[in-house]
Amino acid sequence: MIPKSLRSALEHMPQSATLAINQRSIALQKAGKTVYRFGLGQSPFPVPDVVVRALQKHAPEKDYLPVEGLYALREAVAQFHRERDGAHVSPDGVLIGPGSKELMFLTQICFDGEILLPSPCWVSYGPQAQIAGRKVVRLMTDPSTRWRLQPDVLDAHCAQDPGLPRLLILNYPGNPDGDSYTTEALTRLAEVARRHGVIVLSDEIYGLTHHHLQHQSIAPLYPEGSIISSGLSKWCGAGGWRLGTFAFPDSLKWLQDAVAVAASESFTSVSAPIQYAAITAFQGGPEIDAYLAHQSRILRELGQEIYQRLHQTGVQLTPPVGAFYVWLDFSGFGEDLLARGILDSPALCEQLLKDTGVAILPGKAFERPASELTARLAYVDFDGEAALNASRQFPLDVVLGPDFLSQHCGKVLDGIDALCDWLRA
Repeated sequence: MIPKSLRSALEHMPQSATLAINQRSIALQKAGKTVYRFGLGQSPFPVPDVVVRALQKHAPEKDYLPVEGLYALREAVAQFHRERDGAHVSPDGVLIGPGSKELMFLTQICFDGEILLPSPCWVSYGPQAQIAGRKVVRLMTDPSTRWRLQPDVLDAHCAQDPGLPRLLILNYPGNPDGDSYTTEALTRLAEVARRHGVIVLSDEIYGLTHHHLQHQSIAPLYPEGSIISSGLSKWCGAGGWRLGTFAFPDSLKWLQDAVAVAASESFTSVSAPIQYAAITAFQGGPEIDAYLAHQSRILRELGQEIYQRLHQTGVQLTPPVGAFYVWLDFSGFGEDLLARGILDSPALCEQLLKDTGVAILPGKAFERPASELTARLAYVDFDGEAALNASRQFPLDVVLGPDFLSQHCGKVLDGIDALCDWLRA
């Protein structure tokens, strides 16, 4: 028998929306349909060659590693955060897991308190908290503030019960919106979190996908209360390798130790060859730096082109500054969509897929009301390896331009045009 509390949490919980849309897109393609796969947020870029070579070199490594992770990797991760983010991270504060998703889940299991989620947010935060039996509070945002969590909203909620333990999951550059926070905004959020003793789980998995490589972490601004979440899946194109990292401050050693105990009874340790290879990724160097620079240029120009086409059509959205997402607000098409019998975001995405083959995810999956006509689009349906190789033919101070995007990201632009034409019909 499934425990009653868990059965209640799972009863109305579907499979993860991102995984479900990916499987559906694959099935439609196998059936001969043209599908623009804008659902699953998987990096289109290959793992850097230098990291692949490191994996090949260490393929014979076969031993179980410490549950906290290979110490040389923990040192590399700590140095990475010190140099890239200006954060005070020690190797002893780093945990390695099979993807940051698993570490997030174990952290929510080990933390006894409220889970605060800015809405919209990634599809798995809320379900994980529900499975863990935690109370979830959605802190609502709106277009007037670019869907960013405002300090006064956080402050007002915490002031209702000042002594309650709380964990705020903050993700930036953001999934689902591709936006981020300024240093000033993070400073104000840090001040509120510090005043109320809120722990910030800072999901920075997209940090190195910032389109100008100017990611700012909250950790230096709130060092005693911030946990940095990172990994290889997004900036290093290695989602399937399943390697995530958490960096805890000394003041949260109690939580780190609890997560490590839970890890020891669940995943034991991450694959040894992948941990050894990850050292190369986190240590960086000229080859990694060039990879990141070309990747960010492609994403920057493609994101801006997508923004312009959708904005000119009347879709409300903000220009992406990181990752590979745009958050679409179709409220301006409300009457036209209603005339088609479309009343909510799931119906919108379903009809769009049927009519055009454009696969995007409804806002409901990202903790928004179903009646709100919002959706996430992941602009990743292109050959990232070919695009990277082509970008390397141009100096980094050169704009790649429309011809490059048409040649190397053409399916993405075709899908955007199909979406725009559907809205105009």
